[in-house]
Amino acid sequence: MIKAYAAFEPGGELKSFEYDPGPLGDHDVEIEVDYCGICHSDLSMLNNEWGITQYPFVPGHEVAGRISAVGKHVNKFSIGDRVGLGWHSSYCNECNTCMEGDHNLCRDAQGTIVGRHGGFADKVRAQAASVVKLPDTLSSESAGPLFCGGITVFNPIVQFDLKPTARVGVIGIGGLGHMAVQFLNKWGCEVTAFTSSEAKRTEALELGAHRTLDSRDKDALKASAGYFDLIISTVNVELDWGGYISTLRPKGRLHLVGAVLEPMKISVMALMGGQRSVSSSPVGSPAVIAQMLEFAARHRIEPKVEVFPMADVNAAIDRLENGSPRYRVVLKR
Repeated sequence: MIKAYAAFEPGGELKSFEYDPGPLGDHDVEIEVDYCGICHSDLSMLNNEWGITQYPFVPGHEVAGRISAVGKHVNKFSIGDRVGLGWHSSYCNECNTCMEGDHNLCRDAQGTIVGRHGGFADKVRAQAASVVKLPDTLSSESAGPLFCGGITVFNPIVQFDLKPTARVGVIGIGGLGHMAVQFLNKWGCEVTAFTSSEAKRTEALELGAHRTLDSRDKDALKASAGYFDLIISTVNVELDWGGYISTLRPKGRLHLVGAVLEPMKISVMALMGGQRSVSSSPVGSPAVIAQMLEFAARHRIEPKVEVFPMADVNAAIDRLENGSPRYRVVLKR
């Protein structure tokens, strides 16, 4: 039996829950959970904001732990290996998308917390192809958030072949943005943090931003017209997208990794004249996750975390939902 914490209704308190996972699949692994991050996607699923949650619901898709069992066809892992698991728990491994290495875009990919139980538990199971080994120098305590928030902001760097000379802006210096600033700085880019908070301004500079720009100052936006090669938006709210697009250079890109639910108001003419573009992306493939982990280990990049005992899971969720964590909340089993 796997011991977990589950909600039994939308927005419900998480309570102790046990379930029988059945026999381990031939291509699957079982992970003994040491740490598991809490992501805003966990909150969205907990509250059934996307209309796809099944109850009882066990959140948790930022897992760092150790392999405790392997299926008979699994050769890439051994018992005791330190590994991580993110948003996806399996792929079809047969479609053209998977064969091209873009497993995260597979139509049949299964979410770790969509239709299955996640990592707020003592153990979690997943297809071996979706699990990635942790570098020796990377801390398990802070590794979990890299498997969702980290790869979400690292993936565009790889997908768009970002040059180290690029000027990049980051909107939102929070759970995602604080990792984006670190990655971009070590990639070699000139990094600007968009923030209206004086506290966040100081922290952004400490994290590696070269400058900050007050996102509420229209004059500051106008003064930066035609400046950025790429702007990454990590927020999930409607903003003055036209103002940000105006700061892009010709062929510049506004890229969204925050799940904005409202339709975006964008002028096609503002894009057309400078051949600018607007795009978005989800998490990355296992290959890109492995690349990100190696890059993070080499440059000593780690998300800043607040750690709660897993038994205090409801207090930890309240901290994320109603507090101002700096910057990711992680559960320790």
